[in-house]
Amino acid sequence: MQELLSRPWPWYVTGPLIGLFPAALLLIDNRVFGVSSALRDTCAAIYPRSIAHFRYDWRREGGWNLSFVVGILAGGLVAGVVFRNPDPVAISAHTRADLVALGIRDFSGLVPHDVFQWASLLTLRGWAVLAGGGFLVGFGTAYAGGCTSGHGISGVANLQPASMIALLGFFAGGILATFVLLPVLLRL
Repeated sequence: MQELLSRPWPWYVTGPLIGLFPAALLLIDNRVFGVSSALRDTCAAIYPRSIAHFRYDWRREGGWNLSFVVGILAGGLVAGVVFRNPDPVAISAHTRADLVALGIRDFSGLVPHDVFQWASLLTLRGWAVLAGGGFLVGFGTAYAGGCTSGHGISGVANLQPASMIALLGFFAGGILATFVLLPVLLRL
């Protein structure tokens, strides 16, 4: 069993499983899958009832979603600690050459150590990535009415036109960030 769980599964198994998950949620309890709504539920649990946006029964409406997010974190922890993948991340030779040209040379871990280390946090680039990235993710999630998982999995499974448009925006933003924003940030 550990061998099955410690290796990547083929796309033709994981793809249908991801696609069937939101459909099962809709059929079982008319729930829509999305991780960003858990932030609202968390705020409703913590913030005072004086804020109208957070004045609802978060236990009944969002308790399942908070449990789901806790499950994501616990599953990631178990996968990372118990079922560690000893193989380095596979990066194409062309991508590796592009990253070396941008100053990234350590590809031994899950993420490039040249960028993702505590010392990088105290640089202009580190703050730009954290603050700017956090703002853009928060703004994009609020503006699009949901996150990539909500639109890309649940919304597309429901054939919602707004989710199709949002998904196109997510891909366009990813391409723009990869080819324009990332090279600028790595040269700061």
